[in-house]
Amino acid sequence: MKQTIRYQGAILRDDHILLIRHREHASGLSYWIFPGGKRELPETEEACVQREMLEETHLVVRVDHLMLDDVDIPLGSYKRLKTYLCEIVSGEARPGFEPEVEAAQTYAIAEVSWFDLRDSAQWEARLENSLFTLTLLQRVRAILGYSVENMPGHEGTGITKRAP
Repeated sequence: MKQTIRYQGAILRDDHILLIRHREHASGLSYWIFPGGKRELPETEEACVQREMLEETHLVVRVDHLMLDDVDIPLGSYKRLKTYLCEIVSGEARPGFEPEVEAAQTYAIAEVSWFDLRDSAQWEARLENSLFTLTLLQRVRAILGYSVENMPGHEGTGITKRAP
């Protein structure tokens, strides 16, 4: 049965965004996603995001604002995905854990990694098994103001962040 909403965090640090890699125990399949999970009542959405970031990445974060509210992919586990922009308060990013028994029996958090928002060429190949995450990451990147400064046919290939 699908959960109602997945609350996930877009954690930023120095033009990079943090993703976690799940590895399924049975198949060995791995894929990158934004850290997150379901809300435990009576916690607020922001408290859920903070708890999930701590559990899955060992980072204490401040939730800035809701960036995206989307319908999940057709075979996804949720009906909706809410992505919040987060700022690190303390901690060092490292693989966390899944406290829910069912999730822990299905997969482990194998890795955390910072993806450079200024250079999508470096992360697109790493996300080939994570096409939904790739699309979501490209949307987040655009919302944050990162753009390809020189498209094909123009000089250079630099990626810059637009001024606020």
